[in-house]
Amino acid sequence: MKEFHCGSLVPGCDWHTRAEEEAEVMRRAVEHMRETHGETIIRETMIEAIRSRIEKVRDAA
Repeated sequence: MKEFHCGSLVPGCDWHTRAEEEAEVMRRAVEHMRETHGETIIRETMIEAIRSRIEKVRDAA
């Protein structure tokens, strides 16, 4: 399971997402950046910043 907390990139943002695949976490994070934070262009540096903040978490039993 992979998890991303937007607040690790955008201070004060409480949004987070969790999915089995990193690609799905990335998709959701990019969608969130566009819809919530008004990012119209998602640059490679933004992708790298998101990817570097994705953490592996244990599945909740």
